[in-house]
Amino acid sequence: MSVYDPMAAIYDDWAADMTEDVDFYVSLAREANGPVVELAVGTGRVAIPVAEAIGRRVIGIDASPAMLAEARRRAQAARVDLDLRLGDMRALALDEPAALVICPFRSLLHLPTWADRRIVFERVAAALRPGGRFAWNAFVFDPAVAVEIDGVWREEHGIRHRVDYAPADCRIDVTLEAGPAFSLWWVSPSEWAGLLDVSGLELEALYGWFDRRAFAEGSREFVCVARRPEPGRA
Repeated sequence: MSVYDPMAAIYDDWAADMTEDVDFYVSLAREANGPVVELAVGTGRVAIPVAEAIGRRVIGIDASPAMLAEARRRAQAARVDLDLRLGDMRALALDEPAALVICPFRSLLHLPTWADRRIVFERVAAALRPGGRFAWNAFVFDPAVAVEIDGVWREEHGIRHRVDYAPADCRIDVTLEAGPAFSLWWVSPSEWAGLLDVSGLELEALYGWFDRRAFAEGSREFVCVARRPEPGRA
């Protein structure tokens, strides 16, 4: 059983404020001439619209059996082809190189250490075909927001929860009143750049939101697209 299994039943409500990302990832998938993979696929919130848009199989990987079961049910109802696999993104391995790997909804922030993130980036780089893309998004840590909500019970979309910040560890602990709890570790711009460097990926674009506005002072989201370099091209 995964710590994220209890989230499967309420995932839609939890993710209700994150909707504009779907069209962004769909647009990247339309440009991908080859296999498309989603890490931390969850209940298929993004993977199903992607599969509908491109008309072919999407591989979805998640560590939660309950999330995958819900994704499988939804994929069958939508009549799309999702190849759903139970696994840890740190162990990513594909039979065929991917044209696009995505990791939506801040899922890379579930990785607790630099070493964990480095492994994922290196695995993704190895799994991509030359010219293939890796796209993800993550929130930008905002100290003003942290001061406002730290330790406060709040209700959003019918889910009562609290967020506790541990600045020394760059960690956020999320506790739901219904029981589930999990942690996120925020990442700085220089750390994202370092991960690209050590994995051999190159940054193609850094946006401040899914409408592709430029990342700037005051942006609250990292929306990143990286690419595996093609041999012989600078």
